[in-house]
Amino acid sequence: MDQVNGSVVTEFVLLGLAQSWGMQLVLLLFFSIFYVVIILGNLFIVFTVIFDSHLHSPMYTLLANLSLVDLGLSSTTVPRIISDLFSDCKIISLHNCMIQMFFIHVTGGVEMVLLIAMAYDRYTAICKPLHYLTIINPKKCMLLVVFAWTIGPIHAVSQFVFVINLPFCGPNNVGSFYCDFPRVIKLACIDTYRLEFVVTANSGFISMGTFFLLIASYIFILVTVRHSSKDLSKAFFTLSAHITVVFLFFLPCMFLYVWPFPNVVTPVLNPAIYTLRNREMKAAMRRLSRQGVSSREMI
Repeated sequence: MDQVNGSVVTEFVLLGLAQSWGMQLVLLLFFSIFYVVIILGNLFIVFTVIFDSHLHSPMYTLLANLSLVDLGLSSTTVPRIISDLFSDCKIISLHNCMIQMFFIHVTGGVEMVLLIAMAYDRYTAICKPLHYLTIINPKKCMLLVVFAWTIGPIHAVSQFVFVINLPFCGPNNVGSFYCDFPRVIKLACIDTYRLEFVVTANSGFISMGTFFLLIASYIFILVTVRHSSKDLSKAFFTLSAHITVVFLFFLPCMFLYVWPFPNVVTPVLNPAIYTLRNREMKAAMRRLSRQGVSSREMI
């Protein structure tokens, strides 16, 4: 067997979701619908923000980028899960495993920064409404977007450099439906205790710290506007969608080492959360629908 980076293991075995043919069929239908909803829902948000001039604002620019990230995150894991359902041997090559891990952490890092940027945007809009257009101007919004798409690869590379040259010569069962750094590191032929700690600190502790920082910021916003019941109700309605997404994104990250399931819940729920609970998005949907009807009538 060819050696790769000093390894004699060139492929890994992934965890199967089901053994019976009936259950495999049910899961195939479920994940296929799940993935189509993710793709269509997030693409709908992206195109709505692009083509509706009323949504050309910092908040919706960040939202469109969040949807692009969700498209990438789901496409990194879900298609592989679907293709493995009817495969007797759930095998992934060492190279493909490394690529999957890299892109999972790129998209995860970008999404983390975008959620922080969206929290900052909402804080400014609610607590400093008169200065909002000055503080969150288009230039600063684009800087936040570029910063997010820069931090994602940096976060992934910071872990990837430690893993890419690890020797794998023994067990090759990942014990999960997808590849991720903590589980792959455990399969290396050397003592990886310190490396596991670095990876845990990089992903786990940063995720936990960011989660509590975001929740604290939302509490601070609500406390700031508590003097007015009307403002408090409006702020809570505005923030509820953000808080929901934060919980859906960060809790799976923090429990990654307990339950080996890919974080594909957020990508499928983000479109529903941000469209059904947002008046401007629903108004944009109606405008685009009327434009479509008018175009057909002209034809």
